[in-house]
Amino acid sequence: MNNFSSRTLWRFGYSARLLKTNHFRAAASHTSFPAVWMLLAQYSGRIPGLFVAAEKNRFFTMPEAVEDKADLELYSPNPEVRGMTLLNREAFKRTVLVPALKVKKETVNALVKSLKHTVLQRPGLKRVVEDPEDEGSRFVILDPHKIPAFSLGESEQEVLKQLDVCPEVSKYNLELTYENFKAEEILRAVLPEGQEVTSGFSRVGHIAHLNLRDHQLPYRHLIGQVIIDKNPGITCVVNKTNIIDSTYRNFQMEVLAGDSNLVTKVKENNIAYELDFSKVYWNPRLSTEHGRIVELLKPGDVLFDVFAGIGPFAIPAAKKKCQVFANDLNPESYKWLLHNCKLNKVEKKIKAFNMDGREFLLGPVREELSKELPLLKEEQKTSFHIVMNLPALAIEFLDVFRHFFAGEPCSTARLPMVHCYGFSKHDDPAKDIQERAEASLGTSLAGRCSTYLVRNVAPNKEMLCISFQLPADVLYKRPCPDGANPASKRLCTSKDASEEELELKKS
Repeated sequence: MNNFSSRTLWRFGYSARLLKTNHFRAAASHTSFPAVWMLLAQYSGRIPGLFVAAEKNRFFTMPEAVEDKADLELYSPNPEVRGMTLLNREAFKRTVLVPALKVKKETVNALVKSLKHTVLQRPGLKRVVEDPEDEGSRFVILDPHKIPAFSLGESEQEVLKQLDVCPEVSKYNLELTYENFKAEEILRAVLPEGQEVTSGFSRVGHIAHLNLRDHQLPYRHLIGQVIIDKNPGITCVVNKTNIIDSTYRNFQMEVLAGDSNLVTKVKENNIAYELDFSKVYWNPRLSTEHGRIVELLKPGDVLFDVFAGIGPFAIPAAKKKCQVFANDLNPESYKWLLHNCKLNKVEKKIKAFNMDGREFLLGPVREELSKELPLLKEEQKTSFHIVMNLPALAIEFLDVFRHFFAGEPCSTARLPMVHCYGFSKHDDPAKDIQERAEASLGTSLAGRCSTYLVRNVAPNKEMLCISFQLPADVLYKRPCPDGANPASKRLCTSKDASEEELELKKS
């Protein structure tokens, strides 16, 4: 099986999970329009409001054929905007010819209701306009998709007959402006023909976050302004200018349009957060995954969040009456974590730390587990969960659990569950992430773990979560037998190799 086929089959295997994933993608809709619109536009006049009587009850064919590619161009702005880099809204004006029915004022509502699938449904455009020559009449604009060759079908004619409306179809010059076009239609008209159009972005409060491709960069400021114009509530548009820094998980960005205020408010799973988007990591596409992990927790459980960010795991867990230890290396993330704990009134339920992840595990985590695990009784239901959401590096931290404790395990039933995230470009991502976790832990996880596809990050790049209970044979170092030789005793010291390595780095 080739690489593409195996990866595709693997992703289909996760389809049920993918359907549950909320990508929180704000995207412009994809619209295509039938060829008749292009031809109508070719024959449109330039005088707004001009009506021309059409032959009654007759179908006719248009004199020229139109290529299929015209479908994407039918309801598009003035073609002269192609290549524009500085937004000029006036340049987008265009006049198209549309079918209309002349109707008495008192009949308009009944007609629109009866022909609701035939009248024009374009957002921002009036479907009923005044008749400049008759105050007692109105023109009802029809959808050219549904009225080919300006002729009504039998069902429409029957409706008109019942309402005593003249079936004569008129032609109306409808002026379209910048306000009438959708963001994707505008950008498709501006960018070089055949080039990919930006149709989506991540929304973080009032900020729209783009990842523009190289061919789009000359148009970046125009793209930013169009997104602000077409998306109420967006007042700032930024473009990522480099990859995410693996240390603090933030990235450099350029403000393309709008104000430069990058401190924003977001709401996820009914919890409010505040953050400086330029200094901390926040991804709205992880909302479902945050909720999935928190759903696994029960009141009274203990959560250790190794790479906590501003608290999307920690704060909902604390609200669920869990005991939470949350850590992040980034001082800005730590600052906003504390801020959001107070904002959500859980500051007394979360112990926050600003440490390296490995130091956090070897320090506060080990200390707490060393204290709590021996006290647990079999009937107690407290569970311990360790979340490691740093996909670029987290798997490399798993070796810290080797010989984490000295002595014998008190009870294997309550050993901590680990939820570790990673990226994979492998043909079989689940197998890849399991093998890498096994290499870090020094043991097999066959039959002892589960993998979950979080999201597709990029072509041939997946983000996954591997969950497993820490094996006792990894976690505990057996005590040295009496009479062991010095070399053996040295191997049985209470400090594991990872801690020794950490201290050597400090010295």
